[in-house]
Amino acid sequence: MRQVEPVPPALQPGDAAFLDFDGTLVAIAARPDAIAVPPGLVPALEALHGRLGGAVAVVSGRSLGDLERWLAGFPGSLAGSHGGELRGAGRQGPDGAVIAALHEAARRAGAAERLLVELKAQGAAFHFRGRPALGATAAARAAALAAAFPGFAVQPAKMAYEVKPADARKDRAVARLLDMPPFAGRRPVYVGDDATDEPALAWVDGRGGVAVKVGPGRSAAPFRLEGPAAVLAWLKGEGA
Repeated sequence: MRQVEPVPPALQPGDAAFLDFDGTLVAIAARPDAIAVPPGLVPALEALHGRLGGAVAVVSGRSLGDLERWLAGFPGSLAGSHGGELRGAGRQGPDGAVIAALHEAARRAGAAERLLVELKAQGAAFHFRGRPALGATAAARAAALAAAFPGFAVQPAKMAYEVKPADARKDRAVARLLDMPPFAGRRPVYVGDDATDEPALAWVDGRGGVAVKVGPGRSAAPFRLEGPAAVLAWLKGEGA
């Protein structure tokens, strides 16, 4: 990976925009349910949807239902659970009984260590943002949970470790969407902030698209925006 600095070029009518949610469109909060969606975000996404002929997708580790609640009114595509859920494509992913068992195991593990547990449609996450000293404990609990459920893997995130289906990845979500209208034939533009976004950033950059890292840290992306406020300004065509 390389240290990156340049701001991205302005979005063009022939682009397809793929946007992470937490840390990219909204600032990360102490708890997943404590985020604040900027008042101008959904209107800006709606305007971008019009400018790009509908080729705008939010690609997130959050559950699809969670995205639909926070982005009510956004008409574009939503890919939840790292691409494991796609609005309008029907239910995919692990069996419901498996997820219920995983959730119960995650609850027990979190209670034993006083970790904040986020239950997701296709997995669970152990958060330690409020208690950084529990980082190693969260990692160990996530590893044990993934080992107990075949087909699941640990995904490091910002101050969290998530257990999710091993084949649910954001680069695969982008590739899938690019085979579908209205995304097909367009230049992909991906904007994301953490380790869960790096596969998609590298994939887009390697195929002649525009990969944008949000915030500090090393990345596969050659462009950078400072944070969600800069992302919103850039999406609106106001610069970084």
